Formats: sequence, C-alpha cells, structure tokens
Amino acid sequence: MHYFVTGATGFIGKRLVGKLLARKGSVVHFLIRKESESKVKALREYWGVSAARAVPVFGDLTQKKLGVSAEAIKSLKGTVDHFYHLAAVYDLSADEQQQVAVNIDGTRNTVELAKAIDAGHFHHVSSIAAAGLYEGVFREDMFEEAENIEHPYFMTKHESEKIVRQECKVPWSVYRPAMVVGDSTTGEMDKVDGPYYFFKLIQRMRQLLPPWMPSIGLEGGRINIVPVDFVVDALDAISHKSGIAKKCFHLVDPVGYRVGDVLDIFSKAAHAPKMNLFVNAALLGFIPRSVTKGLMALAPVRRVRNAVMKDLGLPEDMLTFVNYPTRFDCRETLAALKGTGIACPNLKDYAWRIWDYWERHLDPDLHIDRSLRGTVGGKVVLVTGGSSGIGLAAAHKFAEAGATTIICGRDVDKLEEACKEAKSKGYTFIAYPADIADMADCDRFIQLLHDNHGGVDFLINNAGRSIRRAIESSYDRFHDYERTMQLNYFGCLRVTMGILPAMVAKKKGHVVNISSIGVLTNAPRFSAYVASKAALDAWTRCASSEFADQGISFTTINMPLVRTPMIAPTGLYNNVPTLSPEEAADMIAQACIFKPVRIATRLGITGQLMHALVPRVAQIAMNTSFRMFPDSSAAKGAKPGEKPAKQQLSAEAIAMQQMMRGIHF
Repeated sequence: MHYFVTGATGFIGKRLVGKLLARKGSVVHFLIRKESESKVKALREYWGVSAARAVPVFGDLTQKKLGVSAEAIKSLKGTVDHFYHLAAVYDLSADEQQQVAVNIDGTRNTVELAKAIDAGHFHHVSSIAAAGLYEGVFREDMFEEAENIEHPYFMTKHESEKIVRQECKVPWSVYRPAMVVGDSTTGEMDKVDGPYYFFKLIQRMRQLLPPWMPSIGLEGGRINIVPVDFVVDALDAISHKSGIAKKCFHLVDPVGYRVGDVLDIFSKAAHAPKMNLFVNAALLGFIPRSVTKGLMALAPVRRVRNAVMKDLGLPEDMLTFVNYPTRFDCRETLAALKGTGIACPNLKDYAWRIWDYWERHLDPDLHIDRSLRGTVGGKVVLVTGGSSGIGLAAAHKFAEAGATTIICGRDVDKLEEACKEAKSKGYTFIAYPADIADMADCDRFIQLLHDNHGGVDFLINNAGRSIRRAIESSYDRFHDYERTMQLNYFGCLRVTMGILPAMVAKKKGHVVNISSIGVLTNAPRFSAYVASKAALDAWTRCASSEFADQGISFTTINMPLVRTPMIAPTGLYNNVPTLSPEEAADMIAQACIFKPVRIATRLGITGQLMHALVPRVAQIAMNTSFRMFPDSSAAKGAKPGEKPAKQQLSAEAIAMQQMMRGIHF
C-alpha cells in the first residue's frame, strides 16, 4: 500500500509515518523542502527502512500543488491509496499571516495535489480548535455551528477544514485531535505548548512550598488532553476502515477535565503542593472590560503582567483560553475503535511521565547557562574586602570562572598574599589597596577602576565591620556606631554610586550587598552592626526600584554567621554552627547567576516573620537569648593581649547555640 504524507517531520507526522511503514510492503512518500534534503537519511534511520520504502517528494506547502514537479506528479498519479495532511501551524502565538499561509493556503494546495495524483482517500488532520469557543457539546457531525473563531488559530483551523469539506474532489475524512501532549509510555514531546505552559508555575510552587502545604489553584473551563501515541494509533486504525468517507472523528479523551483538575494532576506528578482551593477564572468575566482596559493602560500594570508572563513562559493569549467552554462528543471515534484495543489512557496514569520528560528535556532553564563561568566569564568583578574571609573565598571562585577579578583591602601584605595564592592555583587577582571607610580614598579607587577597567560588571560589597557589644556597655562608645556606619553604609554607598554611572551607560550590571541575618532577626548586642546593614538594605530597595528599567539589578544576602577573622575575638562562637567562607562564597556566586532580590536562610526569614506577625513574642525570645549569652571580654573592656575570662554557658544556652545556626547572640 502506498501513502503520501505532509508534515512527516512533525511531532505527530513522524510517528504516523513509522506506524504506516510498520505495515507489510507499505511505501510512504513524504513532502519535504529541497533545502531539508540532508534530513532524509536521519528520517529513514528513525523509521528503520530503506530508501525504497521512504521516498522524499520535494516541494513547498505554500505553493500550488505543493510545488511538486510535474514529473513527480506523473509518477505518483494513481498509486497513492491514502493521502494524510498533517502539515500545519500548531502555535497560539504564531502571527496571523503565517497561520493563513500554512493552515489555509497550504490546505488548499494540498487538496489540489491530492486531486492531481488521484489519491484514493484524503485524510485531513484538523483540530478541536475548528469548533472555536463553542458553548456546550460539539459533536463530530457539527461544523458550521462553530462559534467565536476570531482568534487566528481557531479561524485558520476552521477555514482549512472548510476547504476540505467544500473543495476536495477525492473521498475525504477529517480528524480533530484534542490538545496533544507527549507519549503516554515515554513522555516524549518536542515542544512546549498547551498545559506545558503551566509547568513552570507548578515548578516554582514546588520550589517555594513544601508538598504538604495546601495551595490555591485556578479553576476554569474544560480542557481535553490526549497523548500522541493514542492520536497516532487511532488515526492509523480509523483511516484504514471502510465507510469513513465524509465523516469526522474526534480524537479526544472521553472523560475530559476541568483546568483546575489538570493543574492538580500535574502538581501531584511534580510532587508540588496539592491544590485544595480553586479560584474560578470565570469570575474575571464580571470585571467590566472598561476597567480591564483602563488597568492595562497603566505602564506599571503592563510591565508587571508582562514580566510575570515572561517569567512563567506563558504566551500572551494563554489566559484567554483558561475558560475554554467546549466539550467534545466522540461516539463515532469510539465506534470506529471498538475491538481494536485502542483507547485514550487516563491522564492520571501517565501525567508523571509527561512531567518527568519535560523537566529532563524541555524545561527552558535547562538551555540557559547557569554556571558561574557562563555568568562572569570575561566580565570584570570587584570584591571589596577581598583579601580575607568571605571576600577572598568569593574572589577565588570568580577568578577560577574566568572573570577579571579585582580585590581591594587596607592591608597591602594580605593583598599580596592573596595574589600569590591565586597565582599558585593558576589564575590571577588584580589587587588595589583602598580604605573604603575613607571617602577620599574611595574616590581615588573608583577613578582607578574607570581608568584601568572601564568600570565593573559585578560589584560585591563585602567589606564590613562588626561590633558585638550590648547597648548598655556602649554608652560611652558612640564612636563604635560612627565607624561601623562609615564603612558598612557610607563606604559601600560611595563605591556603589561611583560605579553605577558606567553600569547605566552599558545598560547592565549587578550589585551584591553582603548584609546580615541580624537585620531580619534584630539580633541583640549587634545594634551598631545591624543598624548599618539595615541602612544599606533600605538604600538597596530604593535603588532597585529606580534602576529596574536600566538593566541593573541588586541582590541582598542576609548572611548567617560565617567563620572568618571578624568573629574570631568572640570565644562564644567557637562551638556555634557556622558557615565556612567557601559556603558563603557559594551564596555570592548564586546571587550573581540567578540575580534574586534577596538570599536569606529559613531561620532568618522565620525571624523576620515573627517580628512582623508576633512582635512581642519575637522580642521576648530575643531578650531571653540576650540574657543567656554574656558580652565578650573585649566588649567588657579587656585590654589587647589580656587573657579573656573563661565563660561558662548554661545547658539551655548551648542548646540554643546549636538550634539557632547563624544568629549572632
């Protein structure tokens, strides 16, 4: 038996051709562009047949009779038993001109070729979109009843089917598949559309919330989903039956699901939170169109909507179809498939395979270089306070990733030692002595950066000073607050504001500010330090809003306690769980790669929530911890070199130390 297939390289077509070639002695002629001739060999290997059984016919869907040569038409005339037309645009976001050219004009050209070669039967693979947004049940014998087909995708699907019904001169049948997803046994799919558009949203929910937490889902109309293997099997079986001329078959799931059910099924497959409460999208229809139009006229509303849609990978028109109103009767299809063993599987049984394949192969994030090298390679990175501790560990990561890594600090000897260490590892640092707390020295340093490097691409504001002393021990030490603020706030601002103009000129740049978990928890004994970091956090929030449209982004890291020279004088920290400088450097690397607004630990966020929701309880908890832990010897006035008094902690204090990792009591 001889077949002719358009769209043989497509998702459905490629599998259908394989199914047809599985029939003994069958030969498939398939349409392909001349410029795609190089793909023929790979297609034959995929189908596992020789050149004699898979025969390319060169042409173009947009040309009369598909642009097939007169010689080829002559050789095909009277030999093709079944002609399958699958080539079409299946994309909601495609422009109208393209959809008209392929779906409408392409179908007319295909029908002409089928007549020219006297094909035995013409099989047109349409879509349930041909029904438009019909209110109610759409039967297989319905066509003219289609409603609301203004959208280009619905309109072109309807019009292409009309061409077959009115202009096809050979016996014809129409097949309307529902929304086609991956293979029910392997999950294999070749693109993201339909329900896949919501997978990124489900993935984000899984990342943010534990699976046991109830979540809110979106309820809407019914959505009909079928796996590609069912479509191919049904199409192959029905098309070879007799008595199917001028009939239409709905290749749909007889069950069908509401949008909310589908989202919940895939959420379960993804191990994301179960959707227990659904908001009916139909409620949006009660909002007057004038109100919606007025809101979308506001630039901030448009920007937020576009940013959210882009971030989630949702096309512009997707939300229009959330309230899809049509259900599909499929009694002709069920009757034709009776006794074949072919039936649409239950979505609940194969959803996990669809999700697994998407996450392994189609997730857009898989195709983005999320490595540090891909982010900072060849870029200029400045790490203040880069001669030791967190800054030095981060500098090593940046230099190893191929960045031009600049470090600065007050101690020339430490800078030289850091450069020697880098050289021994096979890369280099560029070191500049600079005192960030000295405004004049800041200006000199910034000028050097502009003259020698043209500014920087990534700024890591790491240089800082910490003082652990209770307020009642600081009545006569106001200078502690002044010098802490001078470095942690004014010094960081001086450097940042000096570098920002060059970033603005290039329309890109990222600033990472190393803040503290203490800003979220309001840690006692750190009033000077926390206040300076809180000031920097507040400035950063303002700056983020001002520069959001300039290509410049900011990340605040509320860093927990890190084992660096800065905490060495406090003996209490010897047995406290802390991060290593390398772990802290990893957080900085992630800030540069993903550019989140904030990076914080769960403990820090919990502390912030407590202060926001139950401030009195939070104060009592922090005061209790404050009284558990004494001031250090240095804070009590011990002279340099004097042996510190041994401090004894209660069992409760030791337990709290271990529980509250990173809190600076």
